[in-house]
Amino acid sequence: MQQLNIHAIVGESRFNRYHGLVLFWCVLILIIDGYDLAVVGAALPSIMKDMGITATSAGIMAGAALFGTMLGAIFLGTLADRLGRPKMIAFCVALFSIFTAAAGLTKDPVSFSVLRFIAGLGIGGVLPIVTAQMGEFSPTALRTRLVTLVFAGYSVGGILVALTAKELIESHGWQWVFFVAGLPVLLIPFILKTMPESLAFLIKEGRDEEVRAIVKKVVPDFQITPQHEFLGAAASKKQAPVISLFQEGRGFSTVMIWAAFMTGLFMVYALNSWLTKLMAMAGYSLGSALNFVIVFNVGAIVGALGGGWLSDKVNIKHVLVTFYAVGAASLIILAYTKSTEMLFLVVFFVGASTLGTQLLAYAYAGDFYPPSIRSTGVGFASGIGRIGAIVAPVLIGWLVTLKLPLEQNFIAIALAGVIGAIAVLCINQSRAASSTAASTAPRVNAVRAKA
Repeated sequence: MQQLNIHAIVGESRFNRYHGLVLFWCVLILIIDGYDLAVVGAALPSIMKDMGITATSAGIMAGAALFGTMLGAIFLGTLADRLGRPKMIAFCVALFSIFTAAAGLTKDPVSFSVLRFIAGLGIGGVLPIVTAQMGEFSPTALRTRLVTLVFAGYSVGGILVALTAKELIESHGWQWVFFVAGLPVLLIPFILKTMPESLAFLIKEGRDEEVRAIVKKVVPDFQITPQHEFLGAAASKKQAPVISLFQEGRGFSTVMIWAAFMTGLFMVYALNSWLTKLMAMAGYSLGSALNFVIVFNVGAIVGALGGGWLSDKVNIKHVLVTFYAVGAASLIILAYTKSTEMLFLVVFFVGASTLGTQLLAYAYAGDFYPPSIRSTGVGFASGIGRIGAIVAPVLIGWLVTLKLPLEQNFIAIALAGVIGAIAVLCINQSRAASSTAASTAPRVNAVRAKA
């Protein structure tokens, strides 16, 4: 028997149609996911007016889904490593599509919050799963770019919300932007049929023939035979994924990743939930305020893709630290910018360096953990990080009720960026899975040469 590190072989592959299939599904799922999460922020001014609620109550309503995303990311992301990724992706899509649509039928804050909490379980659960899926099937040279491209789909979802909200809210009411969110349930059969299973999961389950079939599609030029034994298969069966996040010197870095996620998600959800309202407070109409949301998300796409490209060229940790710092600086500039033309430019940079930063952070977390615990690692980072996401809309809502100068709201959000930069600086990059994989690359090439 010849031992074979299957993940290193996949990492040496060249992008082909099979990679493209995984990329297509992951991007599309996050477009839908981004729509479902951003929909409340776009509709919030109309919901507040229709239900007659205060800014603090609106913040709690927005936070209900985020509390759900925290639990979903932790538990559903972890279950994906145990039950399989396609099944859990389909389950998450069903949750957030059905219950987001149902929220449009509600008439009071309590029932709205309950349904959004349940939808949040699916919204949060799918994020770490698709991150792990794309990370596992990506060629190493393109991994960060492909994962950040997947998360750019999240921003496309935010743009779709802003575009549809401008039409639907004014003509049919805020409920219709929620009803549209129910359509993706039609995709579930296709996801189950065409999305490949995780290689780490298949190895753990002893489904070697399926592993060989997938490898032939991912790396067509590699001759895999029954004589090949998959390296690490026996160990993965005994692994306790959550404990593994703190083993092999990863403990302190795991906590720092969690801290970085908390601050990054604080910035993202403070802006996602309140940017439309804050712009309205500054004197802009609903249509104009939603234009800022579009620019914010376009900036996020550019920031994520640009950051992904840079991270495949230089150390991703250094790129991420820089993005957090730029995010803090751009938010402070936003606080004191008065010109409408300059506001659009600054909001673009805010999107690139806050939401764009968080999308890059997902790629970084996926890069840090080995494939066997990748969904768990990203899931816990995303889940624990949701503490920041939950606090953000409530805190900013409270600040809005205090009627403080508008600038102070943005400065409060900017402080999170400073803390995030410090947390990433403290991560021990030598413990990252990508660093370990780089050291084994010569051995992998030797195996391929023999094959």
